[in-house]
Amino acid sequence: MTATETRTGPVAGREDQRGTSRLVGLVWALLVVNTLGSLGVETIVPIPRQLLQLITMGSLCVAFVLALALNRRLRFRPSVFLLLLTALLVVSVVSSLFLESGLGALFRCARLTVFVATLWLLTRWWGTGMDLVRHHIRALAGVLALVALGLVIAPGTAMPADFDGRLVGVVWPITATQVADYAAVVAGLAVVLWLSRSCSGRSAFFVVVPAMVLLLLTHTRTATVGLLAAVPVAGLSLALTNARARKAVGAITAAGAVLAIAFSTALTTWFQRGQDADALSNLTGRQYVWDKLLAEDRSLREQLLGVGLTDKSFGGLPIDSTWLAVYHEQGLVGVTIVALMMLTLFFAAFTRAPSPQRACAIFLIVYLMIASYTQVGLGDVTGYLLHFVVAAALLAAPPATTPPGLGKGRQADGLSANPRRAGLA
Repeated sequence: MTATETRTGPVAGREDQRGTSRLVGLVWALLVVNTLGSLGVETIVPIPRQLLQLITMGSLCVAFVLALALNRRLRFRPSVFLLLLTALLVVSVVSSLFLESGLGALFRCARLTVFVATLWLLTRWWGTGMDLVRHHIRALAGVLALVALGLVIAPGTAMPADFDGRLVGVVWPITATQVADYAAVVAGLAVVLWLSRSCSGRSAFFVVVPAMVLLLLTHTRTATVGLLAAVPVAGLSLALTNARARKAVGAITAAGAVLAIAFSTALTTWFQRGQDADALSNLTGRQYVWDKLLAEDRSLREQLLGVGLTDKSFGGLPIDSTWLAVYHEQGLVGVTIVALMMLTLFFAAFTRAPSPQRACAIFLIVYLMIASYTQVGLGDVTGYLLHFVVAAALLAAPPATTPPGLGKGRQADGLSANPRRAGLA
């Protein structure tokens, strides 16, 4: 073997691995596109609803085809989380077949089926480091960049009076709560990566600051509270083995207490969003919908299996609760499955040794537990479900053999050889 051949082999292998990793990232970005909203927000350039649906559904189909091409031999890795999600899919199909929610329920089941199948195809790359976290951050940051672009081009349209001046996406229709969710997750994951020395401070700064600005402009309380609660918990999970995490958690806690006291009036005003005590206690009208939903007369079948997949509304109003939406659509059986999904992730996080993967997963789990109270997500294809999938992938056991896309030089814990120079890009 010549010297040239000796150099060419490893170089070619690394190029193949990088190419596979890029394709996995592309599949993930397409899944994120599929979860984007398509209604309720006026865009700068009007986009027909049919075109929006074509793009979102087309992205899912392309993602499935690419994932199938990447995993032609259909090698799956066992996942209790995905087994439970598949069981939830079965419940959804059975309940939707009664057509209480119309033919749209079957269409949503078909979408969920392709989505779950794509996730199974990607399990070959689960448990192999931090690549999926970075793919997730990049995809969400791309969406946030579109939101920021709309804010620069048409600030009045991006913060409409109809939405109480809250920031929305106007290049692509994205609601304020969805913008806030993406911003909180991007900022939180970037902070956790920095705490775990998996990215440089400069990279984290240029991600966290813009994301936090967008989050504050959305005036979304749930995402903000979830972020503020989840980051310290994730930091504490690193504290025993990471001096930076110990110092940072203490500094963040102290700074947060000082800022809360110094700007208590401004924080209270921001938190109230101009609402009176009744609106706050009623959770901005959510309690009315929840009471009506729980008071609805249901047959035994509807109590157990629900009415099938809907547009996450009841009586024409949004349900805005993961647990009640799942109860409405998939019944008590669905609620039990979702609870088991969460418990599975909690158990996996509890039994893993401290690591960057575990810290990121804990951040996502804590954040989503808080968000599930006033947001829908785990019973259907949503961005919230994608966050949970990232947590499940991070907590998966490392594969027995190195799959394509993870070179021998890549460390399984996701840390670069030189953490100070590591970035998010």
